[in-house]
Amino acid sequence: MSEPTFATPDLTTFARLDELGLVVTGQRVSTTRVVLACRVVEPDDWCHDCGCQGRLRDTVVRRLAHEPFGWRPTTLWVRVRRYTCTGCARVWRQDTSKAAPARAKISRRGLRWALEGIVVAHLSMARVAAGLAVAWDTANTAVLAEGKRLLIEDKNRFDGVAVIGVDEHCVRHEALLFRMEVRDHHRLVVVAAG
Repeated sequence: MSEPTFATPDLTTFARLDELGLVVTGQRVSTTRVVLACRVVEPDDWCHDCGCQGRLRDTVVRRLAHEPFGWRPTTLWVRVRRYTCTGCARVWRQDTSKAAPARAKISRRGLRWALEGIVVAHLSMARVAAGLAVAWDTANTAVLAEGKRLLIEDKNRFDGVAVIGVDEHCVRHEALLFRMEVRDHHRLVVVAAG
């Protein structure tokens, strides 16, 4: 490429937070970890019960483990606005479901990184937990649930597959998932069965 074209540096895009409906507002980088301050992009200031517009009440911070960059654990500090309805006095928070499921400690990109690490790169659950800077139980529970959601419950995962082969060795971690490789001429799908 003799004359490359560059875009303006954008930490939100680099950290893949635009996929999660977040934008980076600050960063703290140390030799051992990265913390990214974020806010939710979409306003959610209309009452879901009566339809009146809410007024800003306050903000809270939701901490989420995110995919590591340079093997440094990355934590998102998501500033979430809370609103009070002017009509019915209901209180609610901005919707963060694009970033992470309700009550989750790991972002959706963090879950994807962890699942790919176990299935593709054969990382141990302990290594995944260390990479996300969460407890082993937290990582294990979240990865098993995400694996089941993405791999097992997908009704269309065998569409277009002509030949199925089974590899019965265990993936290296305590949950003892079995790998089943579904091969076709142009793709390889790895399915975890628990």
